[in-house]
Amino acid sequence: MREFHVQTYSKQQLACLYFPDAAPRTAVNHLVAWITKCKQLSEALNQTGYQKTDKLLTPKQVALIAHYLGEP
Repeated sequence: MREFHVQTYSKQQLACLYFPDAAPRTAVNHLVAWITKCKQLSEALNQTGYQKTDKLLTPKQVALIAHYLGEP
């Protein structure tokens, strides 16, 4: 098991860490669904300028996701 590091990730890279057995597109869809279902996370991400269509996630956004969803 690798140690998780907060850094810039593409949404696909991070999604594949959370869903390693899923196809990349499916993993992204699952991650976006989790983000959408967690209203506190959605609001916190929106405050960072996050858009659902963003391809890259900043370290701050990754840290928020890990905080609300747990580390992958």
